[in-house]
Amino acid sequence: MHYLLGTALVTATVTAIVLLAIHLGFRAPRRVERGSPADLGLTYEEVSIPTVDGKRLFAWWLPGANDAAPTVVLMHGWGGNAELMLPLAKPLHAAGLNVLLPDARNHGRSDATSFSSMPRFAEDVGAAIAWLRTRTPQPQAIVLLGHSVGAAAVLLEAARRHDIAAVISIAAFAHPDWMMRRQLARLRLPGPLIDAVLRYVEWVIGHRYDDIAPLNTVRRVSCPVLLVHGKADDTVPATDALAIRGNPGSEQVELLLLDGAGHNSVDLIERHADRLLTFLRRAGVVQ
Repeated sequence: MHYLLGTALVTATVTAIVLLAIHLGFRAPRRVERGSPADLGLTYEEVSIPTVDGKRLFAWWLPGANDAAPTVVLMHGWGGNAELMLPLAKPLHAAGLNVLLPDARNHGRSDATSFSSMPRFAEDVGAAIAWLRTRTPQPQAIVLLGHSVGAAAVLLEAARRHDIAAVISIAAFAHPDWMMRRQLARLRLPGPLIDAVLRYVEWVIGHRYDDIAPLNTVRRVSCPVLLVHGKADDTVPATDALAIRGNPGSEQVELLLLDGAGHNSVDLIERHADRLLTFLRRAGVVQ
């Protein structure tokens, strides 16, 4: 009897610790911007964007040739902010594009909310698009570019709509299940507990992994898609990009693998901005 009670107590304690760790994991580290686009010689405006739960997103608006010019929405990754995306914003802006750099909720200088998740990143991308649509009455081509979790988010949001001109995904994971199993494996948790954690996270975020996985959402995107991935990425291996590209139904997706680039090599990817712009020219976004 004492053995059974002891076992139950240990199991309950371990479960409580794991659940606490999961919820702490949903608290993305908040890194507030220290610089601004002016540090790169860019003219900008600070804007406030309403989102779905009454919160507001902080964002930088970099006007291009004119308000009717195509606009690129740049969404950072987990624990990132708009400032970290500036290396990519500069060449895109120099090409005449408007650039919008929002902070997701719980990130940078945006409002806090209960927890962060990839679908909530996608909601914030949708809020940025809605803000753009109210800014100018003229039709405007919109490009979505995201990094890491932000990359998965722009693919998810683009899969839900038909008013996006092109998507550039940088270092997206192929499937949330794969990504989380890689992370949890480092904790040496038993398989059944990992399975339970994954099901619990699905319940918390309110989405089945299969429904939001880039491996699947990319097939529902109606515009041109470019996957960019570093061959030296040890957080999300390049095999994830190959899996997304190789999934039946995604043959139209382009793939750009970069030598020497790691998961957070946004500055290195900037050196290949000409290849991103070539893709946008083929998509009919820039001249």
